[in-house]
Amino acid sequence: MNISLKQFTHLLAASVLSLGLVACNKNTASTDKTVEPEQTATNSIEQIKKNGVVRIGVFSDKPPFGYLDAQGKNQGFDVEIAKHVAKDLLGDENKVQFVLTEAANRVEYLKANKVDIIFANFTVTPERQEVVDFAKPYLKVSLGVVSPKAKPITDLAQLKGQTLLVNKGTTADSFFSKSHPEIKLQKYEQNTETFDALKDGRGVALAHDNLLVLAWAKENPNYTVGITSLGQHDLIAPAVKKGDKALLDWLNQDLEKLSKAGVIQQAYEKTLKPVYGDSINPKDLLVE
Repeated sequence: MNISLKQFTHLLAASVLSLGLVACNKNTASTDKTVEPEQTATNSIEQIKKNGVVRIGVFSDKPPFGYLDAQGKNQGFDVEIAKHVAKDLLGDENKVQFVLTEAANRVEYLKANKVDIIFANFTVTPERQEVVDFAKPYLKVSLGVVSPKAKPITDLAQLKGQTLLVNKGTTADSFFSKSHPEIKLQKYEQNTETFDALKDGRGVALAHDNLLVLAWAKENPNYTVGITSLGQHDLIAPAVKKGDKALLDWLNQDLEKLSKAGVIQQAYEKTLKPVYGDSINPKDLLVE
């Protein structure tokens, strides 16, 4: 086939352009592909040590488990154990950053990497086990219902058609929503809001962890825990982000060590016994 010089020049230019587009497309494909960093078994612990601080989610308004004292310092049973965890992990209990959380956002804080560990009176449930990894439990708990002494609630039948106060995202919220739709629920984010609502008469009673309502009733003698144990007995445990096996394994080993060393018992004596006195046997509360 005979072609002119002009035609050859046009064909050559087209070929170069075509090759350039192919190369460009290849480069584009390689840069568009997101390369995920390889997750090693020790990434989370190494990162915590690199940061020099472990971030632990705790409550600010749930005494005697997690709360802020008059000086704004974190106190409570969960906090005491968390300090020992920080000391074992980083060699200093002060190398802990307490991140204040609420019941409804504990899971999200782990998912969003806002905290490394949750130590916020976290009850183990099948639904939560699907989205976070729980470590060794350290407390036993069930639900309780607190109400005014003048109008005590001692049976769930009394709550039919009435307003019951609960916290969003708690086991009380889940239990009554699923098992007792005949009871109207008024939900709040923070414990302080919920208990203030009870004092204001916005509900006839309040349901929460029995250990919490028993402690609150001792501080508020005009109220009584008419139902001291409701539903199944559950366990409270710290939690880490789903799939973080390295941190989970380390935390389980550390909690086992702390339990054997009597640290959890000491935390009970310091924070819970002054509240419950001899009305509760610690063996009925602490997980061996």
